[in-house]
Amino acid sequence: MLFLHDVWVNWFEGEENGYNVCHFHEWRKDDSVELLDQVPLLRVPSVLFHYIENDLSELPPDLLSEVYQKAYIRKNHERSQLDYCFCVTDGIGILAVDTIGYTIPVRKSRLIPRQEQLVYEMVKDVDPNSYDFSSQTLESSKEYHILSLSPEHVRGLTRKERQLKQLMFMALDQLKGLNNKSEIAYWYTEWNPSMYKQMKRMSFEQIWDMLYNETVEGWSDKHLNFCENLIKGQPFFEKLWDLENETKVN
Repeated sequence: MLFLHDVWVNWFEGEENGYNVCHFHEWRKDDSVELLDQVPLLRVPSVLFHYIENDLSELPPDLLSEVYQKAYIRKNHERSQLDYCFCVTDGIGILAVDTIGYTIPVRKSRLIPRQEQLVYEMVKDVDPNSYDFSSQTLESSKEYHILSLSPEHVRGLTRKERQLKQLMFMALDQLKGLNNKSEIAYWYTEWNPSMYKQMKRMSFEQIWDMLYNETVEGWSDKHLNFCENLIKGQPFFEKLWDLENETKVN
């Protein structure tokens, strides 16, 4: 078995989408970075790597058995054993994973560039490990939705833009739940004033579909202003807005 040593990790917890597991250039000064003293390194087929990267589902039992208690973390000069922690790669993407004792990839992290390069060198002549796992499970199509946007709708965005877009859709999801035509018409008018007259003849569902389909594409100053207005007066959303706008990049 291959092992990495002195691996810096920045855990993103409960992330089902790999695009929210930030690469090193998007790590922030207030992120909690930890040092893995030792961690197993596995090369797996791409279909399994993408499953681990973009899901929070059960990991192959034989994979978990293989890495059991073989990783150690160093904190305050103390070395502690971790049950199911490992680095995984398909030769292209690289990810550190810690299940925190469960059987799903609860915490995920990218590696720093120097260690990514080391991983590529270590696995270049290594065949992918095969695990007893249903290919049907691995290849099942993942469903995206308003609170878990498709990668194509966040591609090219910065960490801050992704977080604010997620916040905007949390607020829009709440708005949809109200099922109030006057309310949705008001906000669609905020987004697209030119449609004011046409909306009078439309149903709630028609207005909602237009608002969703137009806001889901990209990110711009228009999105930013709309998001700020949409969350105004809602303490929980305002707190998330403030946290995101106060953060500093590394």
